Amino acid sequence: MLVSRITDGDAYDLIVVGGGSAGCAMAARLSEREDLSVLLLEAGRSDKHPFTRVPAANVNAVLNPEFDWCFPVEPDASIGGRADTWPAAKVLGGGSAINGMMFIRGHRHDYDSWHDLGATGWNYQSVLPYFRRMETNERGADAYRGGEGPLSVSEGRARYPLTDAWIEAAVQAGVPRSPDLNGGLAEGVDFVQVSQRKGMRHSTAVAYIWPNLNRASLTLQLHSRVNRIIVENRRATGVEITGEDGTIRRISARRGVVVCAGTMNSPRLLMLSGIGEAAQLKASGIEVVHDLPGVGQNLQDHPGTHLVNEAEGRTLNAEVQGLRGLGHLASFLTARKGALTTSIGHAQAFVRTNGAMAVPNIQLIFAPLAFDYGEDGKIRLRKSPSVSTAVALMRPRSRGRITLAGPDPALPPLIRHELLGDPQDVDEMVDGIEFARRIMEQPAIAGAITGEVRPALAPEHQTADRTAMRDYVRGAVSSFYHQIGTCKMGSDAMAVVDPELKVRGLEGLWVADASVMPAMPSGNTNATAIMIGEKGSDHVLRAIGNRPSASLNQEQGHP
Repeated sequence: MLVSRITDGDAYDLIVVGGGSAGCAMAARLSEREDLSVLLLEAGRSDKHPFTRVPAANVNAVLNPEFDWCFPVEPDASIGGRADTWPAAKVLGGGSAINGMMFIRGHRHDYDSWHDLGATGWNYQSVLPYFRRMETNERGADAYRGGEGPLSVSEGRARYPLTDAWIEAAVQAGVPRSPDLNGGLAEGVDFVQVSQRKGMRHSTAVAYIWPNLNRASLTLQLHSRVNRIIVENRRATGVEITGEDGTIRRISARRGVVVCAGTMNSPRLLMLSGIGEAAQLKASGIEVVHDLPGVGQNLQDHPGTHLVNEAEGRTLNAEVQGLRGLGHLASFLTARKGALTTSIGHAQAFVRTNGAMAVPNIQLIFAPLAFDYGEDGKIRLRKSPSVSTAVALMRPRSRGRITLAGPDPALPPLIRHELLGDPQDVDEMVDGIEFARRIMEQPAIAGAITGEVRPALAPEHQTADRTAMRDYVRGAVSSFYHQIGTCKMGSDAMAVVDPELKVRGLEGLWVADASVMPAMPSGNTNATAIMIGEKGSDHVLRAIGNRPSASLNQEQGHP
């Protein structure tokens, strides 16, 4: 049920902090147990708004304070001292309510490496059943894909011939054609699948929460910021919240607290609760409850930039100008098709820029549209027909950290991260741009490309040009908003949670969101975050002495 106000002293069996991509999945699965009372607390607003439901309208939600925390980042010396702003969703559904909707799971290697890093039980064979459990895929169920899950995964409904041409050109450039990048071959080129249902965004709020609020076991409270977790005798026993009316209340948790507040907010909440590196907590004016040095460390992100080309033929940014845009509006209203259903990418490829590499190191994302940056720093669709290829580095070497700006829960976290802190990362980004250019030179698409807008530097592989390309990358790179790792899972001294997602050294406290990922997955991170909420629910239920919420036999022929 959706409540308007929680009373001071209320008690629930389990409190889930954060109604984002992982938190919605977590709360819904926990509340399948009818004998448990589950409270889901979300600091932000409802997702029932066109900006979070109409796919293309997400550009109005990102970096909009009504839907987004808009966290400032400290100046980054690796990109010329630029100080960026990182989005963090302030809305039910979290990132899944405002992101670009690309649904990609990552490579088998990613999860096997988690296992090797100490996250035992999170190898590919172990996480695959949860990926299958969470989705209903438009391509149908098979050994890799699910057919009965709450989240709809669909084909894009804004199709352009240039996208087909780019896929064919990628094959001509030596990229294998994958039948499903989320299936048996997570390397190569394919169309992007999206988190949509019948042309509308299908966030975790829509998939997991709204259909289940009739359960007596599930309670949702919006506009409720959690100030701290209450820890007594080394056990989490509740939370302190500030409601929409500004009133501070304490809510008890009989069985425990699950933190799903995201990569920036989960470590911040732990630190505000006295859980973190003791010296840092004291410096921030926080009483130390539990010395846990890894909290806020291990911050990682995918850096990326764009190759932008002018083109002949149909492109989205040309078609939505003027009266032609009315036709797309009509197409959306009548058939849920066309430009308003677009995701951030239409096709993608995972490639190796060096044949000696064991797995792809670059993600290329093609879209039959392109943006320019206005004087105010905001992106705007280019007026001329254009296409873009995003070039993202999959395994950056840079690591950052998140700390507190002070003891006030209303303060944003201090974010320190170098996007290109390692010179090898810069070189791999340059290699990625050159690979993207090579695709544009192939017969399948070259005839439609009329010029290069960015980087518009000489493509020859000469020392001077290579230097210029490095400078371009440092000036043009940006975060792809895939932050992970600040409450990493593992067994070493810097691990924050163990492989069961329990905060090390405390009882009744778990973290389950992108912050627990020990290393970057390949590609967009949202699907992985939802999987963590799904799998994490079974860990929590086991910890409180009950069976998993659904039977998952991992021995029955999973690939």
